[in-house]
Order: sequence, then structure tokens, then C-alpha cells
Amino acid sequence: MSSYAELHCVSNFTFLRGASHPFELVLQARELGYRALALTDECSMAGVVRAHEAAKKHGLKLIAGSEFHTADDLHIVLLAPTQQAYAQICGLITTGRRRSGKGSYKLSRSDFETSNLNECLALWLPTSQPRLSLGSWVRESFPQRCWIAVELHRQPDDARHLAQLRQFGESLGIPLVAAGDVHMHTRERRALQDSLTAIRHKCTLAQAAHRLFPNGERHLRPLQDLMAVYPCNLLEESARIAERCRFSLSSLQYRYPRELVPAGVTAAQHLRTLTEQGLQRRWPDGVSAKTRETIEKELALIADMQYEHFFLTVHEIVEYARKLEPPILCQGRGSAANSLVCYALGITEVSPDNASLLFERFLSKERGEPPDIDVDFEHERREEVIQHVFEKYGRQRTALAATVVTYKARSAIRDVGKALGMDADLIDRIAKSHVWWDDAGTFCRNLAELGLSVSTDVAKRLCALVVLLQGFPRHLSQHVGGFVISEEPISELVPVENAAMQGRTVIQWDKSDLESLGLLKVDVLALGMLTAMRRTFELVASSGGRETGMDKVPDGDAPTYDMICAADTIGVFQIESRAQMSMLPRLRPRNYYDLVVEVAILEKTGGVPIFQEQVMQIAITAAGFTAGEADELRRAMGAWQRSGNMGEYRDKLMNGMRTKGYEEEFAERIFKQIEGFGDYGFPESHAASFALLTYQSSYLKRHYPAAFFAGLINSQPMGFYQPAQLLEQAKRQGVAIRPVDVTVSDWDCTLEPVHADSETAVTTLAQEASHSLSAAEITARGYAIRLGMRLVLGLRRPEAERIVAERSLHAFIGIEELSARTNLSKRAAKALAMCGAFRSLTEHRNAAFWNALAVERLPGMLAQVPTPEDAVSLPTPTEWEEIQRDYRQLRLSTGRHPLAVLRPGLRRLGLARRKDLNVIASGRIVRVGGLVTHLQHPQTAKGVIFASLEDETGINNIIFRPGVFAEYRQCILQGRLLLVEGELQNQEGVIQLQAHSVADLSHWVRALPRNSRDFH
Repeated sequence: MSSYAELHCVSNFTFLRGASHPFELVLQARELGYRALALTDECSMAGVVRAHEAAKKHGLKLIAGSEFHTADDLHIVLLAPTQQAYAQICGLITTGRRRSGKGSYKLSRSDFETSNLNECLALWLPTSQPRLSLGSWVRESFPQRCWIAVELHRQPDDARHLAQLRQFGESLGIPLVAAGDVHMHTRERRALQDSLTAIRHKCTLAQAAHRLFPNGERHLRPLQDLMAVYPCNLLEESARIAERCRFSLSSLQYRYPRELVPAGVTAAQHLRTLTEQGLQRRWPDGVSAKTRETIEKELALIADMQYEHFFLTVHEIVEYARKLEPPILCQGRGSAANSLVCYALGITEVSPDNASLLFERFLSKERGEPPDIDVDFEHERREEVIQHVFEKYGRQRTALAATVVTYKARSAIRDVGKALGMDADLIDRIAKSHVWWDDAGTFCRNLAELGLSVSTDVAKRLCALVVLLQGFPRHLSQHVGGFVISEEPISELVPVENAAMQGRTVIQWDKSDLESLGLLKVDVLALGMLTAMRRTFELVASSGGRETGMDKVPDGDAPTYDMICAADTIGVFQIESRAQMSMLPRLRPRNYYDLVVEVAILEKTGGVPIFQEQVMQIAITAAGFTAGEADELRRAMGAWQRSGNMGEYRDKLMNGMRTKGYEEEFAERIFKQIEGFGDYGFPESHAASFALLTYQSSYLKRHYPAAFFAGLINSQPMGFYQPAQLLEQAKRQGVAIRPVDVTVSDWDCTLEPVHADSETAVTTLAQEASHSLSAAEITARGYAIRLGMRLVLGLRRPEAERIVAERSLHAFIGIEELSARTNLSKRAAKALAMCGAFRSLTEHRNAAFWNALAVERLPGMLAQVPTPEDAVSLPTPTEWEEIQRDYRQLRLSTGRHPLAVLRPGLRRLGLARRKDLNVIASGRIVRVGGLVTHLQHPQTAKGVIFASLEDETGINNIIFRPGVFAEYRQCILQGRLLLVEGELQNQEGVIQLQAHSVADLSHWVRALPRNSRDFH
């Protein structure tokens, strides 16, 4: 039997063309007995690492390569027999990608001539009408390194095509080789491949016609089938070519940047100097013997692994941010939080003394890769840091890592539905009715409920294709901030392409790919809470407060922990979710480490592992793992990588526990705990860093609520709650909210001094809430929030800034005069009028909107001519009309909550308010209602859905069991105002309602949008 290597194969990383994952192709090639497989995605190396991992694991030879189409009719595959050839192909891909917009490339034959490709092997893919001149060019460009690829797919003209290519080969002196133009690992993927083609061409399958392959032969075929189609010598030639390809990704050489080390000293010496300076700053009176021992151990291991430049690089980036004026708030986290070196360097603010973290989580010889260091920066200023890195190391040596954007259920439904030619409205209804945990059976039932019978051919195809397409790569996007920085040009390691955002470039590999190959990645991440805290500190400073920076927040503030224990945490970092708020009154955190545990969800115990580090310690203690082996176990846990492979560690864990004398049943139980841990586990080192921000944000909320909530809104978009919910919570805490007003509002929200006699309305609102405050208590808070014009939908920042600039010169006297002075567009004037921002210039919103309609910029001298206007008497809008307009333009209410206005009608339906539940006995059947603000489906909740329904006094926490959710699915997923009847549960101060039935009252609030954050 002839041997064969497939030399032309694209995966689903040739987006919307290949119909199989790289690992599927590798496994199938191995199963079929292929000598090797070349992954040749089009102008891409995006899938090669995943193929490499699978090939290494299953013992198949993988060849790196790429396919190219040029504007002048060249279709060619380049293969990499050596590392130099691989670098040359990566450089060519980079040239084509950097020259074009995101997701495309542009190359011509001249690029092949000017690029050094002298190590590459080339397969020419002639068209059905090949040209001798093009063949001659291929032969001259790749002398003794080129072949004509013969690709036969059981077409009627296969014999003629083969004869033609043989003639070409003889006349040109180019040998022939068999290749498959593979697009899928098995024939069964043909329907999906056809659908991907239709999606790519933005047409239906019926319209795709000749764009589709005529049959399903472009899959990895058994050797017997290949021998029936190809001459044996062509098959054997493919194996001979594969023998010449000896390059493996495992041999990639990589060096960190070197320029951060001053002349005359080594990297180890420079890192020690900086570390000693940091130790002096952290411990002015000297370090303890234990700290000194740890420092020496860490520095020795860093030197042994030659990671000094990694730490120096991160240190330089952090120092840059902190030395700016004003400084950029930043905080390091990750495994580095377990490092005294990182603490001394100022990369992290969490002292390892405050947590019992495992050193080997930070660095291990067995792992053989740099430790993970994430640095969070203010999300509004992170771009400054990103551009600094680009400027520091140059575009040739640094780029952002990629993120592979994959199909989720809803995007798959929409694209497949269009390909099948389904009605757009029906596709939209199906997509909105689907949630991420729906299985195929639930999906089919939903189709039936929507009137699309699953017995029809279209429904069956939709179900099958959506299931297959989920998880497929859709395109590459940029990672949230992972930089790859190299001493050599980075395009020699991995191709670089343009990101969607101007001024950014990304490599074609994601975080997991980089980890697999041991490449340096520095995470420059964005954290909205840091922006919010910086803005809060600025507002605190402007109002005379003392705590004006992270280092000024005092530790261990009892009132802050009282607030946390009472679950009054809306808006604070990490403990604001429904699950966290239900746990806080039970766990009652009273110190920093309690918060570390709370951030990681559960109490730290000797029996239930909640941190990755605890699982590592179990493996070391119970099964005799080395620290490095334990870290490999951590990496294998499924929730923390693309595909869990815990099964590989079962025997090692079980044998280790047997050797240590543990009983079989006990050992099995321990393994099950470790295996299940992947669903909920959290790195303690991350929790330790996050807990610091949790405490500081809680402190600011407790002592400076007006500044805190204003800072949050000024930092949007961010966080778990939207401005509407944040402001309602601020009102419930007694913070006065003043509406947008062009005569006083800035772009951002600001603080204004509170005068008790002028805050009667706000006092009434606060007394309606669950945290009733007197007028004196409100006044004691000191400041009210004046809403900024940033909240006005349809108003642009430059327009708002012109308003602020003009009014600083002299006051406005009317809408037309304001519009003329600020060159305000009619669109902007209407938006401001609709939200009541002209309240100081007109008698009411109706009059303001009428005046805004007259705003028109006339040319030249006509602009100075006053417009005649007839007096028009317009009715004053009702309170409900005011609220509707607020929601339309601001997505929130500046007055009473909508349910306060609707309360008489709700009371007639027997609905209790949220604050009424505090005095109702647990177990009673009650009715509540509210605007839907959140739906959550935790993976560990066994199908339970949690909902938050906001009324004028607080948030009703609702539990929907799977059966109830299934019965009322559509109104829960799409309703704006829900009525829920169920059993009241009051345990340890945590009040929630287990739903029995649901009614949709959305018709009561038709003009209000559904402002819900669902399943995040």
C-alpha cells in the first residue's frame, strides 16, 4: 500500500471555509494512517499551535504551511521544512495582512520575489486552464523546491486534468504530487461546509450555486480511496516531501527583550538591585529572616530559569504608568501575587504575608514557562500604556495577542438561519428565545413553540447545523491586553496582522497558544473599577475629603465591614452580584483575608477546595506530586483551558494516594472533588489582589456615597449594574440626585453641596426606600450628584463641551440663543429637550421640545435674523410622561421610580414592595413585581435561574426552578415588567422569592426599554 501525507489542508481557522477543528483533522489523519499532515490555512498560522498540540499528543507528524491567493492569479501552498522557512512564511503572511484591513490580505507575485523564501517548499495549485508562463515563474522562484499539486475529487474530467498536468510537469521540469484540498476531516461535515460558504458570501444556500463544491470529496480520505484516484507515484511523492519537512513548533527559539539592563551589569544583578530598593521601601526597618529566605529562593529560581527580563519588563511598564502626571492607577495580580519579588518591585500591592499562597503556583521548573503576571490599569487610560509598549519596543518586536471569537448559540442561529433562507423576523425570535445552556432537545422544543415544526427539513437542518457550528472560530480579535514582546522581530515567530482599532497590531495566536509554546506574554489589562476609583478620589478631593488615593484608604474600617456584612454592596468591586450578596450576611467577612475568601465565592475549609492553590496542595500532600506536577494538574482542570484533560491525571493521583495508604473510597472521593473543582475554582492569588480593590471600593461607598456613585457613572460602561440601578441605589442610600440641566451640568456627573430645605423631594424618595433617612441625615452626607450630559443619548461630547465653555462666558437666556452660541444641531437640541435638560430655560419639556424643533442653522447673515414665532400654549407633561422621556433619553428616571407611579395599580393586584418583605414571615406566598435588571444562570446552580426585579424600594431576588423557567420562558427572557408569585424565603437576612408563577406586565411600561444585563 502506498504511503501518503496530506500537504494541502485548511481548518476552521481559514474562517468560514474550513469545516473542522485542527485537532479533528490531526486525529483523523492519524486514524487513517497518514505519514504526516500539513496544516495550510489561508495566509494564516492561527490554527497551527492547536494542531501541533494534538499531533504531539497522538504521534502524528505535523507540517507547518500556508496557502496563498494573489491578485495576479497565483494559487500556491508554502511548506516549512526548517525553522528559517517557517520564519519566512510568517514574514510573508505578515506582509499581506499588514497591507490590508482586518480579516483580509493582499499579495502579488512581486511580494514572493522580494521576500526571501529560499528555504520554503512550494506546491503550485494550477487553475483548470493553467498557464505555462505562471508555471515557469514558480519553477524559477522555487528551484528544485516546487511541485505541481494534483487535486482530484472524482470529477468527470479528472483523467483529462491529470493528463494535462502531467504534460505541464514534463514541459516545465516540475514534478507532480498528490494533494487533497482538504476542508473537513470527514464527509459528514459537508452540509456545514456548504453553510459556511453561504455565510462567507452573504447569501443563501440556494443562491450559492457554483460557489459550493460539487461533492463531498474534500475530506481526509482513506488510503484505499486515494489509491483508487491517484497514481501511486504521486502518493509516494507526498510522503517524500513530508520527509524533507523536519521543523516542529517545539523547536522555536525565543528571547526576551534585553535593553532594560544597564550597561556593565547582568540582568540578575539589576533585578536584585531593584528588588532590594523595593524591600527597603516596603520594610524601612528591615526584613525578617523568613522574608529574606523567601527572597533569596525566588531570585535564585528566577536566575536559574533566566526569567529576569520578564520581571524587568513588567516592572518598567508599571513604573511608566505610575510616573505619569496624573499617574494611572494600576494593580498587579495573578501568580505574581505570590511573589515577594513582585511585591518589592511594586508590581502588586498585596503582601504575601497576608495570604498563605503556594510558592510553586508562582514559578516552577517543571512548568518551564514564565509566571503569569496580569496588571490591571484604568480602563480609560490603558491605551496610553499600550502605545508606550509599542513605542518602547517598536512595531517589529511587539504585538497584542489575539482572541479567537467563536460562534455562540445565538450568532450560530442567526448565520445559519440566513444561509437556510429563513425569514429575518423568525430568525430574530428564535435567537432571542435561546439561551447558552439550551441543549439540542430544548432548542427543538423552542422551535415548535415559535411555530416552526421540528419535523420540517429546514428545522432539522437548523438544529443540526447550529449544534455543529457552536465553538467554531468566527474571526480573530485582539486580546484584552496580552502583549508579546521579543528581542527579534516578532513576525519570525508568528504572523502579525492589523487589529480593528487603529494603531494596534495583533499576532495570530491566542493566550493558550502562547502558553503552549512558552512565549512571553505581559498582560496590560483594563479594569473599570480602577477608573471609577480614580474619578471618585478626584471628586472626594474636590469636596474636601481626606482619602484621595489608594494608599490613603485606612485598613480595617469597621463601618465598611458592617456595610459589607449587610450585603449593601451594589456598585462595589467583585461582591455586587446576586450570589455574592446572598453569601455576605452568612459569611460576614470582617477582615482582609475574609474578603479574599469571599471574592473566591466560598469559605476556605480543610475539606472543600475553593482555590487552585488548595488543589495543588492536596495533590502534593495526598498523592506525592512535586510542586511542578501539581501546577500541571492545575492547568489541566477543564474550566481553565480549552479542553480539560483531567483523565490523564487520574491514575497518577489514585496511585499516589494508594501509596500513601489512603483507602480506595477516600481516594476516589478526593479525585471527584478535584475533578469537579474545575467548575467553580478560582486562583487565590487573583482573589488576594481583587480583595484589596473590594475593600477600598466598599470604603468609598460607605464614607463618600455621592462621590462613589458619581465616579461609577462617569466611568461607564463598566461593572455589573447600569446607571439606572446605580442611581436608584444612591437614592435609597439618601444621596440627592439632581437632573441634567444645561445651565449647570458638565459632561461628567459632578457634586453639589446639599441644602436640606431644598431637598424635600429627595427626602421623600429616601424615606420611601428600604434605607429610610431623615432630612438631617441626608444633609450630613454633604453633597448631591448633579447628573452629567454624558447620560443623554444622542448628544456628543464635543457638543456638551461647547455648552459648558459658552456658559462660562455668560449665562444662557433661552434655547435658541444657546443653540446659536454653541452651534447646536437640531438632533442634539431635541435630545436635550426630551430629557428635560432645558428645564431652567423653559417652563416644561413640551415647550422645550417645541423650541428645539425650531433650531436650525441658517447660512451667513440669515443666522442673525430672529425667527418669528407664534405663541403656542402647550400642556405640562404628566409625571408618567416625564418618566417615559427620561428612560427614552437617559435610560433612567431622574424623578420617582416608575413603579412608584404605578404602585396604586400594582397594589390592586396584591403586589408587595421589596421593603414590605422584611416583615413578612418566611414560607408565606406573596406577590412582587419589578423591572427586570438581571438574569443569571450560574453553572453550578443545576439549572436554576436567578432574576433581579427592581421596584421603588429595592431589588426583589427571584429564584426560577428549571420547571418554572421552562413554563414561563418567553416572558422571563423578554419581559420588561414581571409579576411573580411564590414562596418567600428569609434566611439569615437574605430575602428571596421562589417563584411558582409569572405574569408579564410589560404592556404597562411599553415606552420603557428592557434594561437588563442577562447571563453575564
